[in-house]
Amino acid sequence: MTAFSAQTIGRQGYGTMGLSHSYGRAEDEPSIGTIHRALDLGVTLIDTANVYGQGHNEELVGRAIAGRRAGVVLATKFGFRLDGEPEDRRINGAPAYARQKLEESLRRLRVDHVDLYYLHRVDPLVPIEDTVAELTRLKEEGKIGAIGLSEADAATLRRAHAVHPIAALQSEYSLWERHVEAEILPTAQELGVVFVAYSPLGRGFLAGNLPQDPGDRRHRHPRYQQDAIAANARRFAAVESVAQSLGATVAQVSLAWLIARGVVPIPGTRHVAHLETNLAANDLVLDAASLAALDAAFPPGTTVGERHPVQRPIAQPVTAR
Repeated sequence: MTAFSAQTIGRQGYGTMGLSHSYGRAEDEPSIGTIHRALDLGVTLIDTANVYGQGHNEELVGRAIAGRRAGVVLATKFGFRLDGEPEDRRINGAPAYARQKLEESLRRLRVDHVDLYYLHRVDPLVPIEDTVAELTRLKEEGKIGAIGLSEADAATLRRAHAVHPIAALQSEYSLWERHVEAEILPTAQELGVVFVAYSPLGRGFLAGNLPQDPGDRRHRHPRYQQDAIAANARRFAAVESVAQSLGATVAQVSLAWLIARGVVPIPGTRHVAHLETNLAANDLVLDAASLAALDAAFPPGTTVGERHPVQRPIAQPVTAR
């Protein structure tokens, strides 16, 4: 089992969601080739989830790492209900559900353990202490190496960490989405929790990648509506200016900005060329003036549009009267 730590995961990981989910169709064999290239270039953290492609993504990752498991820090997630399951709750963090979903993930991934197991979203009906207690038991059984949370607030992270040390907190974080800076990121850093940034390129916006495929889920995102794209693009010039001064790409500057904050971005791409470009950001150093220019161009809370499409309400806890 590969221990999850800042040393074992390096400066960037690789997020595999887009190989099965959200951005339109991808072909399996080229996708496996991209994962192989990531491993060849020294990436260790491979991030998936049972909900990505309704299990397809875990199966794909399992095929890709077959024969190469040693040295891979394998992370997956549970919590969102899969298609065909009862729809009374969109999120389930119940202990029995955590165990059941892990067993299913291990079969799809073709492994006997994962190195990091995340609760994908916090269940408002199940105390976080109960969920983490079960994850602790799974760790003691050798089925998971470390416990993670995704999109948890600072108070929930503290409660979870009091039951068992939380190894990683994964939340959206990028130049255009900085809500974690107020409380969540400082709390993670105080507790020694590795912060893993998903959508570090603003779901492609900071890489100049706008939705083209009709099946691309970004067509439903408020930030990818025409007016929002136009408004948010006005600040793009500041990032381009920094990139030009350094002989880098906007994507590389955006990733280097996160790395400079001590977090681990997990950009995802289907294309080897984009993967190689992203990983080159590991060696890009931003000086104080560049960091200040980027901060000024994207003040927290100023990106136009909500970060997620409107979803149906999830079940809420019942309180005593």
